[in-house]
Amino acid sequence: MIERIVVCDDEVHITRAVSMKLKKAGFDVETACDGMQGWEAIERQRPVLLVTDFQMPRMNGMDLIQRVRSEPSLNGLPIILLTAKGFEVDPVGLSGQWGPIRLMCKPFSLKEVLESVQEMIRTSQSDQPIGQSGNMEN
Repeated sequence: MIERIVVCDDEVHITRAVSMKLKKAGFDVETACDGMQGWEAIERQRPVLLVTDFQMPRMNGMDLIQRVRSEPSLNGLPIILLTAKGFEVDPVGLSGQWGPIRLMCKPFSLKEVLESVQEMIRTSQSDQPIGQSGNMEN
């Protein structure tokens, strides 16, 4: 089964570039231009990972992360948070408060994004009980 990733950023060139890199690596990717669309994509079908921007209209990345973490079935969902304001975000505090989150500062390397995605998915799947995947009902 192809693993699904949601990529959420209001900068089209970023969603396009990240999406293309992940698709070339064999992932099914759904993109969203803000946190509301990202949440709707997650509700439709649970992804194996979320890549989200920090600053977006309608619902920012932190609000999206809070919403994801408030849903028990998504509590362990790996998240990569993209930001141009890396100096304002404490990565250790972020992970301590919200679970498996990796902070990546813009500009970033698409190779590093792919490597982080693969590593976080591997780690989460090794920690996941057998049979837990798919949609939010599981």
